Amino acid sequence: MSWDEWEQLKAEAAQRRADGVRLDGVPGPNAAADLVVHDDELGALGGIAYRLRERLRKDSDHARESTFGAAVELSGDGLAMGAALTALHDAWNTKSRTLVDACGHISNHLDFTRAQHKKDDDDVATSVSVSVIDKYMK
Repeated sequence: MSWDEWEQLKAEAAQRRADGVRLDGVPGPNAAADLVVHDDELGALGGIAYRLRERLRKDSDHARESTFGAAVELSGDGLAMGAALTALHDAWNTKSRTLVDACGHISNHLDFTRAQHKKDDDDVATSVSVSVIDKYMK
């Protein structure tokens, strides 16, 4: 790759970054806003995340006791496989707890988002009086 090609690629990447994500903005005069929140969709997604969390919490723990018991017995018999099984057991527990916590975080965040949007809508509705709206409509 030549130096000129490298400079061109850098310039194109910088342009793509400049044209990238625009939060709460409208790119042109006739374009519609692209950030829309539907309360029922957030509720459904939060419910899915919660149910997934509960299933993962229960199902990922299914073989924990028997796996640990087998690891202890194998280690007690002097087999290196016992230590390997203990390491696998510990890694599985760590990863599965992380995944369960992540699903809980998603569910909680969606619940918070729904509540915050409702609060914001209520604040807007109560801060603008009907008489002010009527004044601008005439």
